[in-house]
Amino acid sequence: MLDTEPDLSTRLFSPIDFTRGAIAAVSGGSDSTALLLLLKQHLDRTASSAKLLAVTIDHGLRQGSAAEAQAVAKLCAERGIAHRTLTWSGRKPSTGLPAAAREARYHLLAEAARAEGIGLIVTGHTADDQAETVLMRHARGRERADMAGRGLAGMAPATLYDWREWIVRPLLGMRRSALRDFLRHEHVGWADDPTNIDEAFERPRVRAALAGESAGHMENALRLAGQAAVERRQLGASAADLIHRFASQPCTGLVRLDPAMLTADDGRAAIYALRILLATAGGVAFLPDQARSEALLGRLKAGFLCATLSRTVVDFRRTGLFLRREARGLPPAATAVDNTIWDGRRHITLNDRSGALLIAPLGVTGARRLAIDDGETPASLMRAAMAAEPTLRQALEKPGSPQGGAGSPAFAARPVVSPFSRFLPSFDLAPARAVAELIGASPLPASPLRGHSAD
Repeated sequence: MLDTEPDLSTRLFSPIDFTRGAIAAVSGGSDSTALLLLLKQHLDRTASSAKLLAVTIDHGLRQGSAAEAQAVAKLCAERGIAHRTLTWSGRKPSTGLPAAAREARYHLLAEAARAEGIGLIVTGHTADDQAETVLMRHARGRERADMAGRGLAGMAPATLYDWREWIVRPLLGMRRSALRDFLRHEHVGWADDPTNIDEAFERPRVRAALAGESAGHMENALRLAGQAAVERRQLGASAADLIHRFASQPCTGLVRLDPAMLTADDGRAAIYALRILLATAGGVAFLPDQARSEALLGRLKAGFLCATLSRTVVDFRRTGLFLRREARGLPPAATAVDNTIWDGRRHITLNDRSGALLIAPLGVTGARRLAIDDGETPASLMRAAMAAEPTLRQALEKPGSPQGGAGSPAFAARPVVSPFSRFLPSFDLAPARAVAELIGASPLPASPLRGHSAD
């Protein structure tokens, strides 16, 4: 029989700091229900004052979802656990529904965490989910080289959402069958979501294929994930070292790379660092294509050039290799909204709420009025970078008026690490932290996992 008290919950949750409480994402399925009960056992024994809130997201996509949420609420009431049901409202997309539902789920969970002053969300993803994720990415990797490398690490033990809330997955080493044994031992039932066996979707197809394979097939997938995770952390650490050694920021929006980085001993790390910096400078959520990045690095090694990749101008001159946002496709003038991301690159915080503020790119004309000279970087490059920065529309129409931006009384625009600003897996903490320090982004919040890193 499964040994459940206290050894299992201690092993699962002891590495996690619950000082600020936890949001437990509970759908009513076996995995999340077991997560909730095991977590409650652990907190009762080790941190009885820690706040625990169970949150159920009703996506409203099928009949029975409301009843399942009510069943979770009933279980929570019986066990003395605070519970809340949140509903995904609005129109649902006709394509990409699983991804949209996942995004909506994390958004609602994060809203609940902020409302409660909790910085930690705990989910019930299991070893079965991990194996499915790895096999799906392995299949996609036949078409995308990057997915065949970094993506094979699967789900990270912890992921930072919106650079604010930590999502922790303590059950990644547990099989679903063991969790169901625990629930039977506790005489607790669970709901079976019919979409989990609907093979119109990719994950249920992979799940069905795994069920028809030997246990060794899943073990191989998990072993592959473990090896890929180690390699991904090592690659990230090497890329972070290169960024620390060879990257600088002459002015906001302009990154300079020492050409020595092009001939670094670790070519894979150099490409990875370049891809992260390109995505950050261009304000895009995904790293540029691996093959195109390798080709760009090869051209840079061959000599000076000016090229564009991932909305980033790559300008290689005698004074260095410079990266900046291209002028094409910048956002038009629009009303500033507090706590939003502008152009994928700048987090906007409004300091003046007395009226609507229009924010627009500074532009070439506005940049010409700036007094820029650091004695080393060509002023033309610095002005080109600053032209892509946000400013108040009134500053463009009335030269000499406050421009806004960082340090402005009207609004602040703080850089973000674009490819990691929404989801930052703990595998990638080292390069994300290095880029954040480089461009002046907000520091990473402390990891809830005890030890030297969130991994």
